[in-house]
Amino acid sequence: MGSRAAARADDTSRAAPPEAGPPRATAPSFRRALAFWLKLGCISFGGPAGQIAIMHRELVEQRRWIGERRFLHALNYCMLLPGPEAQQLATYIGWLMHGVRGGIAAGALFVLPSFVVLVGLAWLYVAHGTLPLVAGVFYGLKPAVVALVLHAAHRIGRRTLTHPGLVAIAAAAFVALRLGAPFPLLIGVAALLGAIGARVAPTVFAPRPSGVSAAAAEARQAPALIDDAAPPPPHARHSAVRFAGVVGTGLVLWAGLIGSLLALFGPAGTLTRMAWFFTKAALLTFGGAYAVLPYVVQGAVEQHQWIGATQMIDGLALGETTPGPLIMVVTFIGFVGGWFAATFGAEARFAAGLAAAAVVTAVTFLPSFVFILTGGPLVEATHGRLGFTAPLTAITAAVVGVIVNLALFFAGHVLWPQGLAGPIDLGAAAIALGAAIALFRFGVGVLPLLAACAAAGVLLQALPVG
Repeated sequence: MGSRAAARADDTSRAAPPEAGPPRATAPSFRRALAFWLKLGCISFGGPAGQIAIMHRELVEQRRWIGERRFLHALNYCMLLPGPEAQQLATYIGWLMHGVRGGIAAGALFVLPSFVVLVGLAWLYVAHGTLPLVAGVFYGLKPAVVALVLHAAHRIGRRTLTHPGLVAIAAAAFVALRLGAPFPLLIGVAALLGAIGARVAPTVFAPRPSGVSAAAAEARQAPALIDDAAPPPPHARHSAVRFAGVVGTGLVLWAGLIGSLLALFGPAGTLTRMAWFFTKAALLTFGGAYAVLPYVVQGAVEQHQWIGATQMIDGLALGETTPGPLIMVVTFIGFVGGWFAATFGAEARFAAGLAAAAVVTAVTFLPSFVFILTGGPLVEATHGRLGFTAPLTAITAAVVGVIVNLALFFAGHVLWPQGLAGPIDLGAAAIALGAAIALFRFGVGVLPLLAACAAAGVLLQALPVG
């Protein structure tokens, strides 16, 4: 009797364990994960903040594929790297779940929809941009970009400039750039100041909060698949062999691409120069796309003259309206520059533009994959060390001054299209002012704002002149 009662009790406990809580999330198959990453690439509007919020809601709160603190830990690491942090975060989580193939798939699918859309829009722009409707749309989008860049400076500055010393770095960067200092020099000096400041003035460079609310951690539906306390899977543990393999593969891919372009087009070829320039740009994108845009403007617009200043603003407007990271504006630059360079002849401009867009996009994102796949296993050893985070804090402070300078550059070309000595474009000024009020006062989203500005541009262009 006693044994049967014990057996019944044991069966009962196995059938309905008391206080067991909801079951752990089911591990997704690689195919299911692919479907999600493709979906994410198609809906990732709203810039880095919006993209990170989408991933947090989908992966932490709804699907429970990763725990709250694990998610934030990965995000903080990605924010320390050059490159688009949202795309890197997707790569990191994909790698954590399915190894190298998962990381590559997640990162690639995060940008693939944007690449396809931007190539199509760039072709429409260069082939049919003179149509009245298209011209009106861009007339309205360009002033909106001026307001968006100013708003980005305000948003980053409010989060970053938490000490007078950081304000001084931002002001110095603005003045230095106005005086003609090269962008890479500003980044280097700021990083050096941060490294020194971590030792002599640590309170100045204390790391900022991640910006993602931790409230959701209190309302978990079920234990996450990769929970906060879970040990890293075997493929996520540091291995010198894997580290060397990833670095070697990245270098081989990059060198193979550069070598092929050198062999086919020589060092002066448009595709070769684009590949080299945007490789450097990819390694300087601390602080997001807005931070590297001044460097891209210096190189693509002023030095190499692949595109004009007005075309650069148009490309940024298109980048704001498409999914994926804003740095995808380089795809537009590559296509337009390749189209007008006509590398394959006047009859194959689309092929030349597509090739340039593909080359530029590849060299821009290749470093991000290498950083994640090599640095992921080392995250625990570096996270939270002020000596590691202080240089980034100083760089981000300098970025605020850089972005303000960028806003002035755009405003000069949009509001005074004939030069500062000419008359101001009152229609563009009105749209820019309205966009700024919508952003700063009412917090209007990017897509509704751009749609309204495009409509206003079409209407203003349709009005009779004189």
